[in-house]
Parts: sequence; C-alpha cells; structure tokens
Amino acid sequence: MLVGCANAPQSSSQRAAAPSATHISGNWVQVQRGDTLGQMAARANVPLERLQRFNPGVNARQLKVGQRLLIPTQQERAPSGGPYRYQIRPGDTFSSVARHFGTTSGRIQSANPSATPTNLRVGQVVSVPLGGSAPRTAASSSGSSSPNRPAAAPSSAPSQALPASARRWPWPLDDYRVVRRFGPDSRGTLQPMLLATQPGAQAKSVAPGEVRFADGMRQLGEVVIVHHADNLQTVYALCDRILVKVGKQVNAGDALCEVGQSSATQRYDLLFDLRQGGKPIDPRQVLR
Repeated sequence: MLVGCANAPQSSSQRAAAPSATHISGNWVQVQRGDTLGQMAARANVPLERLQRFNPGVNARQLKVGQRLLIPTQQERAPSGGPYRYQIRPGDTFSSVARHFGTTSGRIQSANPSATPTNLRVGQVVSVPLGGSAPRTAASSSGSSSPNRPAAAPSSAPSQALPASARRWPWPLDDYRVVRRFGPDSRGTLQPMLLATQPGAQAKSVAPGEVRFADGMRQLGEVVIVHHADNLQTVYALCDRILVKVGKQVNAGDALCEVGQSSATQRYDLLFDLRQGGKPIDPRQVLR
C-alpha cells in the first residue's frame, strides 16, 4: 500500500536538503506547518502544475500538516486527463496506485497486460489510466474509486480520437461468439471482451504490426501483444500455445496463438483487448 511504501518519515532531513531536489525526487514528502503547494514545488524543483497532476486528491488551498505529497521523477509523465506514466515505488500495489490516482486496479491491469500484479518491480514504469475526468478526481480526497466509474467513459471518450487506420479491422477469430462485452462489471472494474470459439481455433492478428510480447502471464495463460501504427495495441490472452516470437512483423490474418480451454467454463475462450496509448477502447468501434 502507498501508505506503507514511503521512505518519507524523513521530512526534516528533506527540508534540510532543500537546495538539492535530487534528494526528494521520486519520494514522498510531508507537508510542514506554513507550507504551500507552490513552496513545495519550488523545493522539489518541479513545476507546480506537474506536482498537482501527480497528486490529484490534494486540495492546494487546504494543505494539512503531515499530509504526504508524491514528488514525480523525470521518467514519469502526467498529461492532462491521463494516462499517467508512473514509476513503481517500494511497497506499491496496483490497488494502492489506483487509490492515489482515483482509478481502479482493474483499469491499471488492463492497461498493463504484460505486468504481473504480484511481482511488480521497483522502478518499473506502468500506464495509469484515469477513471474519470481530472477535475472530478481532484475533488475527491477520499481516494474512493466509486465516483470514477461512469460506464460510458471508457468506450466513448477514446472513440473521438481514434486514428483513420483503426477502421473495419477483422475479428481475431473466424468462428466466435461474444460471451462478454467490453465494459465495466457490477463493481465498476473494466473488463476486456471475451470471445468463445471452437477447439483448435487460432487467434489472428487484426491488423499489421509487430509482436512485442509473447509469453505466459499469471491468470491469463499464454498472451500475445501486438503493437500497430498510431500507438494502437491489441492483446490476445487465454491462449494455449503461442505461434509467434517477439519482434515478428505480422499482417492482418496471421495466426498468433491457439485458443485454450477454460477449466472453469470448459469453453475455448479468447480474451481480446484493444488500446490506444494504454487507454482501453471498445473493440466494437474498430472491428467490422
């Protein structure tokens, strides 16, 4: 949890080392009596807007003594509206990161299919999509994910920025049935699309691209991730056998993996996910 991961009960030493921003870069710092957000940004040598974006639950006009602020590193990014480029710190979990940024662990997992939640590495960079608009997140100081679960946001917002190349792509299976549509479940956790098919079916690339990941993942079986033009990525999971290697250039229709059988449902299911820049997209907006 983030509460337990700070190296920060060092606020006094951090204050003594104020001229050197490298001492606090990437760490947590505690608000002292009389501090303002502007003063803390100057002490950390971080632009005020950047510091605010990395602490969306902080009200700049109501800082509290002992309140902790995250100081971003140079490797991290916080574009307006997200997704964040966040560097894993000691003690982090997807749940704790989600609480800090006002999103859900499910959305973070969906945006980082190659990351193993139970084996996060310190220094690892992950994408953190937001659960709602930036102003709504900043207004919630409780860290609860419930205000950030509008069902329309994940599927409708990205569609406005989809590139021209994302048009009428073929489906990843020749014979399929949609058993779970893309969207949030009853708890607000975003779920990728799930397609049922027949034994021996092969998942096929839906567009030209390069294989960037081809390996097993906990709870997702064998997984293939393909990167396409215009910062688009497709994920093919719950496979039984991978048919390609990392670095391979593939065309639309090229076989990537053989679909595996679920021990829970006894079906042959393919988990298919589509993202742009780490943000999940409803595949039905792109597939013909």
